[in-house]
Amino acid sequence: MRDFFEMGGYGAYVWPSYGVSALVLFGVALMIWRRGKALEKKRRADPAANGDPEN
Repeated sequence: MRDFFEMGGYGAYVWPSYGVSALVLFGVALMIWRRGKALEKKRRADPAANGDPEN
């Protein structure tokens, strides 16, 4: 098990890069989610201004 985590001596580079990548992906997902909520709120506030002719 220890060999797996040491990654042949490169574990000090591999694991932090996995951590940074995970943080970046989480941040992107969070930004997309927040942007979607903001757009939905804007659409509900003024449907006529957003191309919804039925309301």
